[in-house]
Amino acid sequence: MTVSLSPPTARLQRLLGKTSMYRMLVVLLLAMAAWSFVLSLTGALFYTPAELGATLATAIISTLVASRVMGLLFRTFPQTDSALITGLLLFFLFWPTTSGPELGTIALAAFAATASKYLLVWRRRHIFNPAALGAVVIGLTGLNTPVWWAAAPLMLIVVLPAAFLVLYRSRLLPMAGVFVLVTVGIVVLRFTVSGEPALEGLATAFTSYPIIFFAGFMLSEPLTLPPLRWQRLAEAAVVGVLFTTPLSVGPVFMSPELALLIGNLLAFAAGQRGGISLRLRETRELTPTSRELVFVPERPLRYRAGQYLELSLPHPNPDGRGLRRIFSITSDPADAGTVSVAMRVASPGSSFKTKLLGAKPGTRITATTVGGDFQLPRDVSRKILMVASGIGITPFAGQLRSLGTNHTGGMHGRDIVLIYAASSPQELAYAHELADLGVQLFACTPADPQLPGWTWLGPGLPDAARLLEAVPDAAERSAFVAGSPSAVSFTRREARRAGIRRIHTDPFLGY
Repeated sequence: MTVSLSPPTARLQRLLGKTSMYRMLVVLLLAMAAWSFVLSLTGALFYTPAELGATLATAIISTLVASRVMGLLFRTFPQTDSALITGLLLFFLFWPTTSGPELGTIALAAFAATASKYLLVWRRRHIFNPAALGAVVIGLTGLNTPVWWAAAPLMLIVVLPAAFLVLYRSRLLPMAGVFVLVTVGIVVLRFTVSGEPALEGLATAFTSYPIIFFAGFMLSEPLTLPPLRWQRLAEAAVVGVLFTTPLSVGPVFMSPELALLIGNLLAFAAGQRGGISLRLRETRELTPTSRELVFVPERPLRYRAGQYLELSLPHPNPDGRGLRRIFSITSDPADAGTVSVAMRVASPGSSFKTKLLGAKPGTRITATTVGGDFQLPRDVSRKILMVASGIGITPFAGQLRSLGTNHTGGMHGRDIVLIYAASSPQELAYAHELADLGVQLFACTPADPQLPGWTWLGPGLPDAARLLEAVPDAAERSAFVAGSPSAVSFTRREARRAGIRRIHTDPFLGY
C-alpha cells in the first residue's frame, strides 16, 4: 500500500524542510518586525515607526558589518543568514529609539554578539547564544538595558505562530513546553502567594514576560543546546527557574539573557566539548541515487548509534538550503578511526551537497554538533521493529553495525525485524551487508529483489494488515521508523492500527 494523501503534519514538515532553518528564522523574524511596524502605524504599539526603523537598521547593519570584519580577520565565509538573525533578535531586545548614543550601544551589542561567535569558542565549538551575550555585555556596562519589548501583548499575534513553526521544525516543542510550564507556574505561584488572583498571574505571564519569544527564538538556538532530549528538558527547567526568579549577586541581577547564558554553560558541559574536524577518506556509491561518505576524525568523536551529525560547509553563493545539513551517522561508534554518513543524490542538487560530493579525499570538513535520541533501548529483551523508507535506512545502518554479528538468536540477544521500502531493488542500500547481520529482513520494492536473506513484501510500505501478516508479533515490539515525513506519518498510523504502542520516529526533512 502506498501513501495517496499526506497527513497535514507530514505536509507541514515537508514544506518547512524546503529551506534551511536559518533562512526560515530570517523570514519569520522579518515578518515579526513588519508586524511591529503595522502596530506602530495604527497606534497599537508605544514605539514610533521612526524609532523602530532606526533601531532595526542599526542592529542589522551593525551585525552584517561585524560579520564581514570577523570573517576577514578569521578567513572564513561570512554567514549572512546568521548575521541577520542576530541583528533581528537584538532589534527585539532593546528599546526602539532614534537617539544617537542609544543606537550606538545597540551597535556595540551587535559587535559583541558577532565577536562571541569567533572568540568565545572552545575548540571551534560555540558556547553562548550570541544575541544574549551581546545583551548581557551592554547590560553589565550600564550603557543600555535589554527590555525584551517583543513581549508586547499584540506582538503575540505573530510571535506565537512563528515560535511554534520554529519549535516544530527543530523538534523542540517538548523542551519549550517544559520551559513554559516552569515559568508560567512560578509567575502564577508568586501572584497567589501575594494574594493576587491566579488568572491575573496567568495573563501577566504571557503579556508581560517574553516567554514565547524566548522559548521560540532564544532557548532553541541549535549550536548551544545539549545533545540529548532529557538534557534539553533539564536545561529548559533550570533556565525557566532562573528566568522568573529575582536573584542578584552584588550589582549583577538575574535577567532573561543571563539565565540563558547560564543554561548555555550547562549545555556546554553536557555536550561535545570542542569542535569536530573531519578528513574525507572516501566517497562510495551505495545505490544509483545514494552515496556514503567516510571521514577520519582528527580527534575521537563521541556518539551513540542512531544519532546524527551536523556538517558545516561554508561555500560561495549558497542556496536557500544553507551552509549546514544534518545527516544520520552510519558508522559503528566502536570504530574510533572512522565516522560515516550517507545521503541521497538528487538532480539538481543543493549547493551544499554539490560541494560536499565534489570534495576530494583529504578535504577537511567541520561539524557543529552530534545529537539525537533515535536510539535503541538498552533493554536487550525488548523486541525491535525497524521500518525504513529510502535514505531512512541510514540510522539503522549505524545501529545494526554497532550490534555486530550474532547468528545464534539475534544480534547480541536482540530480536530485530527490518522492513525496508525503496523505489527499486537497486535502491536497497547496504542490502548484502544487512543480510550478513542475522536480522530478519523484508523488502518493499516494486519487484522481488531476489536477494539472499531477504523476503519480499510487495511494493510500498505495508499497511496494518500486511504488517501483521509479515510480523505476527508486531504488537509486542518497539517500532523505530525513519524516512520522509509522509512515509513516517503513514507508517506510524498503520503501526498503531497493528497494535504497536511504542513508536519512535525520525522524519527526514528536506531530502
